[in-house]
Amino acid sequence: MKIKLGVLAVAVPLVLTTVTGCGMTDNDSDETPSSGTSTSRDASDAMEKVSSGIYDLIGVKGKASDSRPFVSECSGKDRKKYFRIFHWWSFYPASASDLGVAMERLKTELPKHGWKIVTYGPDTSRNKNINLTADNDKQKAGVNIVEMAKDDPPKLSLHVVSGCYQVPEGQEVEHF
Repeated sequence: MKIKLGVLAVAVPLVLTTVTGCGMTDNDSDETPSSGTSTSRDASDAMEKVSSGIYDLIGVKGKASDSRPFVSECSGKDRKKYFRIFHWWSFYPASASDLGVAMERLKTELPKHGWKIVTYGPDTSRNKNINLTADNDKQKAGVNIVEMAKDDPPKLSLHVVSGCYQVPEGQEVEHF
């Protein structure tokens, strides 16, 4: 339990950093990039498609956890008008030996599909989990992928996050 919480403590800030300033804005500010205007439901569907695209790039047999995106506030903005989408999920390879293969495929394939790898390498946890953080400017999304080889069962932990959306005029953010 302590290791998993420690990994989240490392992974969440990495994901937030990814989307807040690594090329997804037109200026050099630390402000969360804009993802445009959308309803919460449509933005959630878009993040599921981003996650599905990443899943397709894994290229090894296995299964994904069953999770849904959720809505969060945009730091420093009106929570009734602005929001971000987070989609946290895991991939469990059919064979533990395929975990490293899956991570290497993602490292190779993500850039071919519009993703810019921002960081790659072991984290500071006791397990020295391999972390990959990438941005996709076109999709206004970031992802942090952690190879958790010493978990039982071994898995990839994926955190996909959007930029900051604004709801259409006259609507409020639907939180779920």
